[in-house]
Amino acid sequence: MLTRRRFVQSTALAGAALLVGFRLDGRLAVADDVFAPNAFVRIASDNTVTIIGKHLEMGQGTYTGLAVILAEELDADWSQMRVEAAPADATRYNNLRWGPVQGTGGSTGLANSWGQLRRAGATARAMLVEAAARDWSVPAAEITVDRGVVSHAPSGRRATFGDLAAKAATLTPPPLVTLKDPKDFKLVGTHLPRLDGTAKTDGSAKFTMDFTLPGMLTALIARPPRFGATVKSFDATVAKQIKGVTHVVQVPSGVAVVATSFWAARKGREALRVSWDESRAETRSSDDLYSAYRTLARRPGTPARREGDTAGALRRATRVLEAVYEFPYLAHAPMEPLDAVVRVGADGCDFWAGSQVPTIDQQVVASTLGLPPTKVRVNTLLAGGSFGRRATPNGDVAGEAAAVAKAIGGDKPVKLVWTREDDIQGGRYRPLYVHRVRAGLDAEGNIVGWEQRIVGQSILKGTPFEAMIKDGIDVTSVEGASTLPYAIPNITVELHTTTVGVPVLWWRSVGSTHTAFSTETFLDELAHAAGRDPLEVRRALLAKHPRHLAALNLAAEKAGWGEPLPPGRARGIAVHESFGSVVAQVAEVSRRPDGLPKVERVVCAVDCGTAINPDVVRAQMEGGIGFGLAGALWSEITLVRGRVQQRNFDGYRPLRIEDMPAVEVHIVPSGAVPTGVGEPGVPPIAPAVANALFHLSGRRVRRLPFARLAPLGTRTA
Repeated sequence: MLTRRRFVQSTALAGAALLVGFRLDGRLAVADDVFAPNAFVRIASDNTVTIIGKHLEMGQGTYTGLAVILAEELDADWSQMRVEAAPADATRYNNLRWGPVQGTGGSTGLANSWGQLRRAGATARAMLVEAAARDWSVPAAEITVDRGVVSHAPSGRRATFGDLAAKAATLTPPPLVTLKDPKDFKLVGTHLPRLDGTAKTDGSAKFTMDFTLPGMLTALIARPPRFGATVKSFDATVAKQIKGVTHVVQVPSGVAVVATSFWAARKGREALRVSWDESRAETRSSDDLYSAYRTLARRPGTPARREGDTAGALRRATRVLEAVYEFPYLAHAPMEPLDAVVRVGADGCDFWAGSQVPTIDQQVVASTLGLPPTKVRVNTLLAGGSFGRRATPNGDVAGEAAAVAKAIGGDKPVKLVWTREDDIQGGRYRPLYVHRVRAGLDAEGNIVGWEQRIVGQSILKGTPFEAMIKDGIDVTSVEGASTLPYAIPNITVELHTTTVGVPVLWWRSVGSTHTAFSTETFLDELAHAAGRDPLEVRRALLAKHPRHLAALNLAAEKAGWGEPLPPGRARGIAVHESFGSVVAQVAEVSRRPDGLPKVERVVCAVDCGTAINPDVVRAQMEGGIGFGLAGALWSEITLVRGRVQQRNFDGYRPLRIEDMPAVEVHIVPSGAVPTGVGEPGVPPIAPAVANALFHLSGRRVRRLPFARLAPLGTRTA
């Protein structure tokens, strides 16, 4: 109970400031009977161990992974473990890979928490042991801990964590602790049930869409049909006559209709009449952009990588091959559309959402309402997917919700909801790109030069992350190409950054979504031109990259590469590194009646360092393969005179269950620190399928999605 909580002081742990807990209002506090040695763990007298999760759980298994790390060093029993979302506080819960920002993304969640939570768990364990040693008057060195029980074998004394919590809370945390040798791990690397699994199965899990408050109103916003347009005027006469509509107000992003229910707000929005000023709107079509980009791709760009003399190597090559690749805008389309709840009170503001970057959301809400950030309490709920969409640099959804609450006077809590149509048509897309790739082969079929030009919008430009643009290069536009691991003596990668009025954002695996496709399919094309097996070409070019080789060889072995397949089937292979992990995939493909590829089987090998929870790793690879297949086969956002043509899943098609292939995931054994798994499963799948399709049909895929292809015939030669 809050009345039993007391303020406590912060302590230092191995140089990191780890404070001791928090109240529901975000202020530091802890109950008298709760042991909270640092900001990441609380142990109660009922023997529950609560992890304070600084990363958002949006389906990727973060809560479970964080709990495994800490429970391992604590020697807790898995049944004891619980997780609560951390409050917004970048001084305690910052992403160590991002600096002073609290957030989840870039597949950094477990990777940046690994050492931090191990130390937090080891510290709590050491204090429990010390409490027992003092209580029992025995040496601490004689005490063991196993599955949540502290024991002293010589005397037969035993105690649970809950028994020792109050005593441990009186001790001073040790400045240094010894971490386990990985050979002694009991939980890391084992199969453990997800902590959020039961709640998500029985429906008790709370997402923002489920969240309600007494007297809460629902808001929908009418946004312009073209990006960059603004409100000229609006007529709310008919909208206000809809039963349940309480307010119609203008906000920066459009006109908000506020009502006592979602359906009343939707009907009110449908009845609203808005006149838009489109003088600064983006009016180009997708075809216009592709045409302009193709022209730019024929001109030298800003260098992202230059090694050797590529131009000379291409001039001297026995044979030069060229390909132009085109990639559409892509929406994120998370299963739970965007939403947020704001309640303004005399003592500040409460904000509820599946907040991917609490630091930004807190600052945006505070700025919108004219409050200091410390007066905005961020309550992070579960999120039904994101794939990058909830991590906007300007906190767009949070800002919209706060703007609506402010516009109606701040006397009622407001839930802002984006409909599926709002989401599909609302921008923040993976950018549209065009790549032009040229490479030269010598007389023996060796690749002697590689030139790649990439044309597309910058995700970072104009955001707080613009400092990441170095020498005119947005790394998110070229990653995977500028970091191409193949041993090619002459490589040039160049970038043209375009200015388009369509808002863009990182999409699951970011730049690697397109660079992996262009590099891995073009490499296959070069192998075919040289008359060589694509697997052997990769092996030769990756001799100095053991992680790539290990993943590649494991996937090929498990897939039976080189073994005969039934008629009408073919295999393709691809390997790519992103977010510190290496993933290789072999796709086995047949042909659908409409000529599109039917992916029958995918064998995936991943090197992600230490696999904290192998089940979660496999699930993320499987999910990434399904997500990547949707983008490869069907999904695209198209513009006609600046207007988005797709509205819902009928036009923007996700992967359906009957299209999901059989997937095998094999984890490369590793004792290295953990690397990302949320995104790296996406990049290799599209090129692996495209490479298989070539071996089946003889046709190369140069523009995604595959659905744009004319009906395919089966290859006869």
